[in-house]
Amino acid sequence: MRALYHLWLSPFSRKVRVMLDEKGLEAELRLEKVWERRDEFLAINPAGKVPVMVEENGVVLCDSAAICEYIEETHPEPVLIGKDSHARAETRRITAWFDDKFSKEVSSILLYEKVVKRFLGMGEPNSQAIRAGTTNIHTHLDYIAYLTDQRNWLAGDDFSLADIAAAGHLSALDYLGDVPWHEHEGAKDWYARVKSRPSFRGLLGDHIPGFAPPKHYANLDF
Repeated sequence: MRALYHLWLSPFSRKVRVMLDEKGLEAELRLEKVWERRDEFLAINPAGKVPVMVEENGVVLCDSAAICEYIEETHPEPVLIGKDSHARAETRRITAWFDDKFSKEVSSILLYEKVVKRFLGMGEPNSQAIRAGTTNIHTHLDYIAYLTDQRNWLAGDDFSLADIAAAGHLSALDYLGDVPWHEHEGAKDWYARVKSRPSFRGLLGDHIPGFAPPKHYANLDF
């Protein structure tokens, strides 16, 4: 069986997990605490980051974007990166928005301050950084509402990698209780539809030692 090295609240690991489930592909999840810098893990990915997917034939794939493109090419059904060139371009644009812009402005900040620092014993979170992340999230939730007001899903009429990427980031933050859903009904409605998909059940069942999620985290009706 293929193996997926992941970390609980890594949005990029979560993206690959959902992508695999949407394709009906199984993978053995192997928790990788990247801060431990294990020699065995660095041997397969010198960058020391998750996710890393190892196929049954030993092929090693690193970086969530590369892994998702590989999965789409090798298992084309159901289509998750667009049915034509325009749809593929839009899917990749929205995916990059969340994996780059949202990550830099929101998720990387909040996850580092609230989770990474705790595991590494790096002291108290930086309140100014947390304030910046929690302020920035509103613009992105408004953008989700804008997109889904114009179309069925983020990149068009069909559920796609764009929705998976966005939900990967937001689900990690939702585990911390850091998504102000009550102020953004449009984004909340979209996320409720994502949460109801069978591919999301694995994420909703996550339970991190020492970090209990809020009660609404696994509740499909919030």
